[in-house]
Amino acid sequence: MIIDCQLIEAEAPAIQQVLSKTPAGFPSPAADLAVNRINIGDILVKNPVSTYFMCIKGFSMKDAGIDDGDHVIVDRSIEPRHNHIVIAEINGDVTVKRLFKKNGIIKLRAENVTYPDIVPVQGQEWAIWGVVTYIIKSTL
Repeated sequence: MIIDCQLIEAEAPAIQQVLSKTPAGFPSPAADLAVNRINIGDILVKNPVSTYFMCIKGFSMKDAGIDDGDHVIVDRSIEPRHNHIVIAEINGDVTVKRLFKKNGIIKLRAENVTYPDIVPVQGQEWAIWGVVTYIIKSTL
């Protein structure tokens, strides 16, 4: 379930960027940290007029790394393909799921075994609303 949706403004506040790559293995001396100011939107938003920021509620996508309270960046200009994580609208309700689209079969798959897949049926109103491009989560 999605609890909030906002269009991303083109001008986001600038934040400091460390120019060198930060090692995930052996530590590097802090003296290597050159700093620059960047607009985070330049990294996260490729198509500003079609990009939205959404807050996720629920646990159906936990095995894809999307947890309750996480935020996602959604681009409506991207053509949804098999295995993309998408925002789908089904009979007026909105959800986040993984798109399964092969051999004429379309399903919206949960990434949590306790949630069933959604298989659109004839007569049901549904559409892919956009493609998730980034997941943003707090580590606090």
